[in-house]
Amino acid sequence: MRKHYIDNLRNLSILLLFPVHTFMIWNDFGSKFYIWLGENKLLSTLIVLVNPWFMPILFVIAGMSTRYSLEKRSNKEYVVQRVNKLLIPFICGMVFLVPFQTLFARKFYYDYQEGLLANWKYFFTHLTDFSGYDGAFTPGQLWFILFLFIISMISLALFKFISYQKVAKKIETISAWGVLLLFIPIWLMYYLGNIGGFSIGKDLALYLMGYYVLSNDTVFKTIERNIKWLLVLWTVATIALVVLYYTFSYYGDLWINFVGWLSILVLLVTGKKYFNKRTSFTDYFNRASYPIYILHQSILVALAYYVVCTFDDFILQVFFICIGSFVLTLLAYHLIKLIPFVRKMVGIK
Repeated sequence: MRKHYIDNLRNLSILLLFPVHTFMIWNDFGSKFYIWLGENKLLSTLIVLVNPWFMPILFVIAGMSTRYSLEKRSNKEYVVQRVNKLLIPFICGMVFLVPFQTLFARKFYYDYQEGLLANWKYFFTHLTDFSGYDGAFTPGQLWFILFLFIISMISLALFKFISYQKVAKKIETISAWGVLLLFIPIWLMYYLGNIGGFSIGKDLALYLMGYYVLSNDTVFKTIERNIKWLLVLWTVATIALVVLYYTFSYYGDLWINFVGWLSILVLLVTGKKYFNKRTSFTDYFNRASYPIYILHQSILVALAYYVVCTFDDFILQVFFICIGSFVLTLLAYHLIKLIPFVRKMVGIK
């Protein structure tokens, strides 16, 4: 039986990218964005509230979904599916999408006047910090797809040696506190393969937690029985996160990984309770959310460049960038659906 709450949580997390990436234009984290207009504490705080979990939960959900997928697919079928779903869209996006958004970063910061072709050449011949805010090479928003493909291939090899069935009985004995303390290996893995705050080690750990732990119905029921005190702890931990951010402008790697893992546990349980149903939202975004993820940032950055050049009012800027990029991304998705050879480039079946 399909677990619709997993689909709905995945779709909602991807839709959060529109406000998050809009607010990044005013972040006060000491790092730029493709378009950056200065610091705004309120918008930055809203990012801080969701930052610990909204991308990590996608890796957990991917791990859970893989466990269910491998029950129906052979390893060969799974690899073919991952190549078509992840690797091909990643390569196509790196060629056609990401250089497009770095063009507007160069226009904004350096008053770049040349065209897309010259910027495309610059993009593939200059390597700096992988942020792309200077127009140089970056995976952009496609880092998630690249990481997920690599993790999927590594994990498939691991599953041959440590199958789900081998560890299921032992995992089922874990208490709620034991599940909560699993944030420790996630935190420690954060320092493995960390590039500019994007850690393939941590994301691998989250993926494996989803596969081995949170896809286990017995473990999930244990978390459900303890949801009341987990909710209280999550509320206190989130408030502490914001206080630390306001007081020190920093909340520490350990704390953000603790709050992130705790948030994921709470969201999965509450999601199962309130969002475990198939709706028109579910059906639409199950098909649309992945191409939306691939397309959204390139469209948002291009739109933001023209919005900030047109409007001086802060409220209008936020509104038009966030809502406008969402509408334009949906339009782009529906247009691409009509073009057979382009559909595969953004992961549309």
